[in-house]
Amino acid sequence: MTTVAQAREIIHAASHVHFFTGAGMSADSGLDTFRDARTGLWERVNPQDMASLEAWQRDPEPMWAWYLWRAHLAQKAKPHAGHKAIANLSRTVSVTTQNIDNLHERAGSSDVAHLHGSLFAFRCSSCHLPYPQDIELPNTPVERLSPPLCRNCGGSIRPGVVWFGESLPQDHWQKAEENIRSADAVVIVGTSGSVWPAAGLPTLAHRQGTPIIEISPQRSELTDLATVWMEDTAAQALPKILDL
Repeated sequence: MTTVAQAREIIHAASHVHFFTGAGMSADSGLDTFRDARTGLWERVNPQDMASLEAWQRDPEPMWAWYLWRAHLAQKAKPHAGHKAIANLSRTVSVTTQNIDNLHERAGSSDVAHLHGSLFAFRCSSCHLPYPQDIELPNTPVERLSPPLCRNCGGSIRPGVVWFGESLPQDHWQKAEENIRSADAVVIVGTSGSVWPAAGLPTLAHRQGTPIIEISPQRSELTDLATVWMEDTAAQALPKILDL
């Protein structure tokens, strides 16, 4: 039996399919990953300069400009066939993503847990209240932009993403745990499995004996957990196995 047939059989037998997605999912929409050895974003900038609270407190303007440009690129990107196949699956579907874009939601998925936050969920860096105003995104990259100020306390508004050393959002983590425990099939898509604690979630399904499908162009640190490994991209593989 081919890997496609095996994966389709697992999906067909499931009533609740949970998708655990990483940077490779968004890469098929043209968004750069963070950790790729050749093209990753962390190969071009120092992670501590763009993803730490200390850097923000020292000088927020370069970080604010960088994240708004990332948000602009994410907003321009289009959900690909894999995103749409997940959203259109005629089963109970839930998604846990490590990505900070909104491509799953724009494709039509409604039950999405964002473990590392969102480029579009701005909040105050002091009182942590959400910022309800629209943020104008730049059309070209710039080196510095001044963040707006919170109307509640006057603190600087920051991107709603998880930086190094920060805790994951507990409400999204709890939702991810509940969904992955209740699913009777789990599909891992486009993640290296090297970012913790997020990478530990698929082990919950593995311990329960839940069938796991992994889709990735190369083996990852989670491949040994998989019942079926599909050596393919998200945009190519997901429509093949979800179009039941």
